[in-house]
Amino acid sequence: MSNLNQSNLSTGLIRPQDVARIVQQQGMKQTIEGVMNYIFADYLRWDEFDKSARVAKYVQDGVMELMPIADKQNYSFKYVNCHPHNPKDGLSTVLAFGALVDNSTGKPDVLCELTLTTALRTAAMSALAAKYLARSNSRRMALIGNGCQSEFQALAFHYVLGIQELAVYDLDRSASQKLADNLRHTGMKVEIADSVAQAVQGADIVTTVTAEYSRAHILTPDMIKPGMHINAVGGDCPGKTELDPAILDMATVFVEFEPQTRVEGELQNVAADFPVSHLWQVFQGQAKGRETDEQITLFDSVGFALEDFSALVYMRDVARKLDLMQPISLVPELADPKDLFSYLGIGQIARADEPVAALP
Repeated sequence: MSNLNQSNLSTGLIRPQDVARIVQQQGMKQTIEGVMNYIFADYLRWDEFDKSARVAKYVQDGVMELMPIADKQNYSFKYVNCHPHNPKDGLSTVLAFGALVDNSTGKPDVLCELTLTTALRTAAMSALAAKYLARSNSRRMALIGNGCQSEFQALAFHYVLGIQELAVYDLDRSASQKLADNLRHTGMKVEIADSVAQAVQGADIVTTVTAEYSRAHILTPDMIKPGMHINAVGGDCPGKTELDPAILDMATVFVEFEPQTRVEGELQNVAADFPVSHLWQVFQGQAKGRETDEQITLFDSVGFALEDFSALVYMRDVARKLDLMQPISLVPELADPKDLFSYLGIGQIARADEPVAALP
């Protein structure tokens, strides 16, 4: 049982097992829709946020990133990596955690796992964008790349968009079989394709969520048909893209935060003045989403800190409601807030040869 009132300096901890319990107790559908609704509400107040592109440290075979953002009440950040070769060492490709901080004091209020939560928020954002960009009668989706995020993407489109048929493809056929097995409870029709081209045939929506670092041409222009919505999720850093650049010329391209997407998304493969539409303006009714059934739409998804902010606040609210947060001490509780040194338990009252009393 949590007791966050034991100290006004306590930080609430949300662990991976707590996120799992949230999903188990309220269901995946309600969780994805809850995260999506929090994201949508924050996009509606876009101008209230102090925004910046994420800061990245590139290393051999990977990247580590810090994603900060703030509104008038809270500052948040997410640390996240992408190391595609992690699975051979028993680790997920993506590992993440983050914090929600009170602007008025700088105190960390919540420390939260964000590996599971990132998968939930990415799927929720994909579905939210597709509500405005995909045809309303979309029922079949191709899902290219069947790794850790694939189930979340499939379920978000199933619950939010009504997708009933899924054609899946991965270079590793066992990953596709894993995905099909994990979705068996949904009643969705899942077909494992032998190629990308086979998977996208007849698809209303195509989601690409691959992990390898390369300027790949996973989708080529001949695969794209009028009316398709493309949800390009896997390209999220310089040098890592998934689409033949010619596809962008065929589509209306929608982005989250343009300064970041220009550097990290599919846009890095086209001219700097390539025209884009902004999702925050679409959500606010200032710009149009899909305009015709024949239009090809493309969400150049790279993941933006606002979405992590929203997901953090959502997890905080639900964890409190379900009494799942645990108090931890990240900030020393001082008898005199101006005397930090005394917390160490050393000083004039202790001789150098005396052991220091254990702290509580």
